[in-house]
Amino acid sequence: MPDLAPDAVLALAPASLYSLEGKTAVVTGAAGGIGRWLAAGLGAAGAGLLLTDANEEGLGEVAAILARAGVHAEALAIDLGDDGAPDRIVSGAAERLGRLDILVNCAAVNRRMPILEMDRKTYEWIMGIDLRVPYFLSQAAARAMIEQGGGSIVNISSLNERIGLEGNSVYGPAKAGVSQLTKVMAAEWTHLGVRANAIAPGFVDTPLAVAVWENPVQQHWILNRVPAKRLARPDELVGLCLLLASDAGSFITGQTIYVDGGFLAAGRWFTPDE
Repeated sequence: MPDLAPDAVLALAPASLYSLEGKTAVVTGAAGGIGRWLAAGLGAAGAGLLLTDANEEGLGEVAAILARAGVHAEALAIDLGDDGAPDRIVSGAAERLGRLDILVNCAAVNRRMPILEMDRKTYEWIMGIDLRVPYFLSQAAARAMIEQGGGSIVNISSLNERIGLEGNSVYGPAKAGVSQLTKVMAAEWTHLGVRANAIAPGFVDTPLAVAVWENPVQQHWILNRVPAKRLARPDELVGLCLLLASDAGSFITGQTIYVDGGFLAAGRWFTPDE
């Protein structure tokens, strides 16, 4: 048991505990609603960043904003669906940042369709970006992290991995796969110095949620089942990401942690306005 010496007490200060000074991070989907906020949080904590996304214009915008805030942010526009993308991203981190300490798998796509209308092309597109990409990018990143002595992987799962929502017959299973994959990563890599965890957001105010939130029926359904009575803001995921990426979360691995405004606590039975 370590001694509670004065220097140990000072090390418990949030600025020290959550600091990412000298660390580097790759964030996929960094041009999107959640991804740009997670990137900003990691950068604000001191990490150098490699931002990746297929949206080159949006990626450049985020990188420029972060640069004006004093964050070292490099942009790599890339199609994550390409087989060579994982190796290009990891080698890009090594070339531009010198190492890779943190990987945040945030990129995701969805197209809401009934199962009976789902076509094979759409299935492969969603499953490919939402599960195959985190799998092989994490594989490539873990190899680099193990060689350098450790690292942290933060996967973005979803509330959909726990509940069945109509129209999400591919997205939901893909995110369930991400959560299960996170457990296996932790089982295989933690003793090698690489922790893996997942964040499972509930309903978040992002472009991906617009189709749901602008539907009056679905908006009513959400408001009557989320005790917080609102959507989450993307910035409300930043604190948890910093915990999992930093030394503050050094004994947390293999977990999927929900940020859902109480949805799973109350479930479908929280309907005071109905």
